[in-house]
Amino acid sequence: MDIVLLILGGLLIMLGMAGSFLPIIPGPLTSWFGLLSLHYTTKVEQDWHFLGWTLAVALIVMALDYLIPIWGTKAFGGSKAGAIGATVGLVVGLFLPPFGIIFGPFIGALAGELSKNADRKVALKAALGSFLGFLSGVLLKFIVSFIYLLFFASTAWKAFDSWF
Repeated sequence: MDIVLLILGGLLIMLGMAGSFLPIIPGPLTSWFGLLSLHYTTKVEQDWHFLGWTLAVALIVMALDYLIPIWGTKAFGGSKAGAIGATVGLVVGLFLPPFGIIFGPFIGALAGELSKNADRKVALKAALGSFLGFLSGVLLKFIVSFIYLLFFASTAWKAFDSWF
């Protein structure tokens, strides 16, 4: 059963890393479930303080992921349409790798802002704010998911070193 939990945990960690970029998957929370899976093996002692703190961080980052793009858009004078456009642009951009993931949110935010505001300068500034907010959220999720990957790898390595 330990090998199943170890593999499941590794898959959840990797899915969480991908979730840092994919808006449908809650990246850090998915990675946290990978840590939880590892802690249910017989080789790893369950540390509820560690799991509690990492869960709290994952939930806070998940909430911030929704708030940061809104704050970025508002700080640059944008509207909700820009934030929605950035998300739609990301989803469309996923099908046009590698540049679609980078430029999709910006183009989507610009299109969303232009649909609400005909002034191109205002729309461009707001799209930039939405895009920067989106990138900040992605970076934050990636950093937390990567740290969870490091926790997972170091704990698994120590607990299962006789297997490797």
